[in-house]
Formats: sequence, structure tokens, C-alpha cells
Amino acid sequence: MRIKCQKIVGGHAIGDAIVTRQPINFLTMIDSATGKISYQNHELFGKSVKGSVLVFPKAVGSSVGAYRIYAMKAASAAPVAVVCTEQADIITASGCAISNIPMVKIANAFAQVSFESGLRLSIDATNEEIVIMRNK
Repeated sequence: MRIKCQKIVGGHAIGDAIVTRQPINFLTMIDSATGKISYQNHELFGKSVKGSVLVFPKAVGSSVGAYRIYAMKAASAAPVAVVCTEQADIITASGCAISNIPMVKIANAFAQVSFESGLRLSIDATNEEIVIMRNK
């Protein structure tokens, strides 16, 4: 299945999706050394975004969150790509840009329901396309 998206930060990556319907505060909710969600009230608590395609609505919180994304990348704990389902926010866009992590925004609200954790995704931000390569 191919899904149209909007390029925010160019590039290409393949990985398994980790999906949440909740926003993420990169400064306070993620351990930048491990990529694990450390905030107990988040639906992804205890799970790691390391090496995944992070599919989430948007980031919340301080602009320092962008540097936390960079710290995750430096620690090899960052996602390989990011898909925003609601808003291509400046925190995530800045962090992905300085970390060279492809980032897209879903261009079509219907496509959001297609994503679930464990799907193998190919993110081609440059050509504005997401390909679901296989199901869980």
C-alpha cells in the first residue's frame, strides 16, 4: 500500500512502525540515551523509538526537545524516520533537520488509520511517499 505524504525533512528510511495517538515531549518523556519512553502516563511507556519509524501526532513542550532528538541520534537511540499525523511542528522538524532524520506529515487524514505498531514502513520523504512493506 502506498500513502501520499508531505516532505518536511528529506531522505529515505525503512523500519518497523511504533505508533501512538498521544503527543510526545522529547525533553521530558524520552530517555535520550536509550530512546525509551520514560513518562509513565504515555501509552508507549517503556517502549523504545530506537531504530523505528515513529508515527505520532506532534511534539509538545519546549524547543529544547529538538536538541533531545539530536542527542538521541548521537547516542544511536533515535528513530530512523518520523511521521506526524496531525501537525509538522517546529520542535520535531528542527530536531529531524539537525539530525538528518527523514520526516513527513500525512497528507490525508484517512491514511492515519492505516498505521499500527509493527508495520514495516518505507519512508521516502524526498518523493513524498510511504510504502507499507508488510504487516505485523
